[in-house]
Amino acid sequence: MTPKLILIAARGANGCIGRDGRLPWRVKADLKRFKEMTRHKPVLMGRKTWESIGKPLPGRDNLVLTRDPHFRAPGGFTYPSLEALLAAGRAMALAKGVDEVCVIGGATLYEATMPIADRLALTEIDLSPQGDAFFPDFDQTLWTETARETLPRGEQDDAMAVLRIFERRGPSSSSPR
Repeated sequence: MTPKLILIAARGANGCIGRDGRLPWRVKADLKRFKEMTRHKPVLMGRKTWESIGKPLPGRDNLVLTRDPHFRAPGGFTYPSLEALLAAGRAMALAKGVDEVCVIGGATLYEATMPIADRLALTEIDLSPQGDAFFPDFDQTLWTETARETLPRGEQDDAMAVLRIFERRGPSSSSPR
């Protein structure tokens, strides 16, 4: 079994995923859903995403891609290449008996892994905030929407949100043939 590669992101109507290393909105139901989708699974992220979180996400193996050989991620693991990051994530998933590896940001890592992703879990936030990080455009004809869930808007939330799950049509370029 090869663990599936899942990209998990929240994006505004304009594709924005971040501003100054932070989410440009508050949607509590999305954070709860993110925690549920990633629990006990390896989470792959870029260095800037690691730094924006500020600590390892509990209950998950935290794998960080960085070109800086001196960078340390206390409580996480660092990798110098995308290939090493993916191989380690898949090995950790297999060792734990989980069938998914989750890419959680940022924009550069989403773009690099989009061609090999098996599933997208996109929370679409009903805002178009200014930002400096954007989810990559993707060809929706290559994907089938398999689930959609409206996330309830809480009193302190900034906007309504909808979680959409997409499965790749046919094998990804990382799937065994």
